[in-house]
This record gives sequence, structure tokens and C-alpha cells, in this order.
Amino acid sequence: MQKVIAKAIGTAVCAGALVAGLGLSACGGGGAASYADGTYTAQSEIWEDEENGEGNGYGVVTITIKDGAIAEADFQPYTPDGELKGEDYGMVNGHIGNQDFYNKAQKAVAANPEYAAKLVAVGNPDGVDVISGATISHSEFVEAAWAALDQAAAAAK
Repeated sequence: MQKVIAKAIGTAVCAGALVAGLGLSACGGGGAASYADGTYTAQSEIWEDEENGEGNGYGVVTITIKDGAIAEADFQPYTPDGELKGEDYGMVNGHIGNQDFYNKAQKAVAANPEYAAKLVAVGNPDGVDVISGATISHSEFVEAAWAALDQAAAAAK
């Protein structure tokens, strides 16, 4: 758990530094960060649970930029071994072994489209609020979304 918190703090610090850097360049250029139109995909690091040594997985964000703004976004979560988290996520050998664990896992899966939709609405990963029960997914989402936006900003230069 400590490693997850440390990574979340590190992501927040990196994202804050990126925002600060973009803000400074915006002050000099008279406008917001510019993004090149196109579709950009990025992946977060694999998040690990320090208590039991197992990974939670990683997230992949795909962002489409149109007219310099986020027009579409998609967020897909994966297990550490690369399996898409879907309706089977939280099951053991295809069966629900622990209903509470399964419900929590499915709540996190259900939040993923909400994170992507919110990004399109607010235009900034830091403006996407955490959904209760999907905090690790949120951290994965924000990290991958910033990485995709970094690609779009680099392509605009």
C-alpha cells in the first residue's frame, strides 16, 4: 500500500510540475498548451500492492485531439499479466469466490468510462475527480492521460 501511495504522490508531483511548466509557457506565449490533432495512446506503470506483492495492473488511455482540444478519450484497465479487466475481474477461476471483493472490483471497472468522459468534459486529467472505490484506477488513468497529452504536446512543437 505504501508503494501505491508513493507512486500516487510521485504522479501528482510530476503532473503538477507539468502543469506548472505548461502554465509558464502559456504566460510567455499568451495561450494554453497546444496539442497536435491526432490520436495518442499511453500506458501507466503497473501498480503494485506492497502488502502482498501482487500487482493491481495498469491503465491504457487513448485520447483524440481535434482542433487542439480533447475530443474523445478511452480508458482500459488491465491486470498485471495484460488481461483486460471486464465482467470477470474479481472472480477466481470464473466464479465469484468473495462477493464483496467482486463487487468492489466491478465498481472500479464501471468507473473507467466515467473517468474518460470526465476528461473530455474538463479537458485536463487533474480536473477528473476520484470515484470512490476506484482510486487506484484513477491514479492509473491520470498517469496514462498525462503521458498521452505529453505526446500530443510534443507533436505540436
